Amino acid sequence: MNASVSKVSATRTKANRNNSPKRLAEITRSVTDRLNAHPHVQWLESPHAQLFVCQNFLTDKDCDLLIKMIDAQTVPSSLYTGTERDGYRTSYSCNVSAHDQDIQRIEQSICDLMGLENSHSEILQGQRYEVGQEFKDHHDFFHETEDYWTKVEANNGGQRSWTAMAYLNEPEEGGATAFPQLEYQVEPRKGMLLVWNNMGLDGRPNLNTLHAGAPVIKGTKYIITKWFRLNRWKGRWKH
Repeated sequence: MNASVSKVSATRTKANRNNSPKRLAEITRSVTDRLNAHPHVQWLESPHAQLFVCQNFLTDKDCDLLIKMIDAQTVPSSLYTGTERDGYRTSYSCNVSAHDQDIQRIEQSICDLMGLENSHSEILQGQRYEVGQEFKDHHDFFHETEDYWTKVEANNGGQRSWTAMAYLNEPEEGGATAFPQLEYQVEPRKGMLLVWNNMGLDGRPNLNTLHAGAPVIKGTKYIITKWFRLNRWKGRWKH
């Protein structure tokens, strides 16, 4: 085998390790079976994407605790370098401390529900949306044609598999999580966990998971989000 062929083979092996449809499909089956078997998890019926909700997943006490953490730490939300667009993501965000015992407990409860390893997830991110703030249509999976994939995320845990998002309060009006391709939206409900698969059943990115944080019309919206990866997350944020 000549050097050029060997290099191509090594590149393909590395790419498959970071975004393997076979392994992502296995994760899909495992998490789906676990959620379907849980008595308090509801499947939001759609033939085009997998979405689930668990009511009262977080207690009022935990919601209030997380809100205080978010208020103390948030900065304007960012986008990956090279993908910035004015007015596209106007909320506030923060990554809460992974060393906090309450955060560790909450993160583990999400992992236990889904049957996934915390080592394969990003640290919990808190987000606050004030009146008029939003996050327009986007996917949580990584687009492999973007520079951030090859330069950062491919080797930083690989492709995102599932997303878990919990609502910490209920704004007076607005702030739904909208899935335009599904013609469906989820209204914030305090303590509710929304979970969706960013992949299709074949383990490839599902374009139907396009979603948006609709503008808050009245009040303030607080959420936490946890993204799971194909591989072990290495803990680097380089936006």
